[in-house]
Amino acid sequence: MIRIEYYLVISTLMFFIGIFGFITRKNMIAILISLELVLNAVEINFAVFNRYLYPDRMEGMFFTLFGIAITAAETAVALAIIIGAYRRIGNIDVNNLAKMKG
Repeated sequence: MIRIEYYLVISTLMFFIGIFGFITRKNMIAILISLELVLNAVEINFAVFNRYLYPDRMEGMFFTLFGIAITAAETAVALAIIIGAYRRIGNIDVNNLAKMKG
């Protein structure tokens, strides 16, 4: 059986890589991917803590499935916004989004 610390180390790495990417990137697609990393780290924690704290129940797994559904819907909406921004200004750099106000 794999120890819980290994899962938590991977989840923590994913979380902080996602935060770093979210803060430092200028491209909207890269920001979206970074946000997905953060959400996946949270979903790993749901599944792992459910497995180790309540091995006979499935609440953490249901939270994880619900999180995956929310993430998929959020990605679809974000990609629609990014495509609209690209059609409007021809660029998906975050600094150029001020052009969409007018």
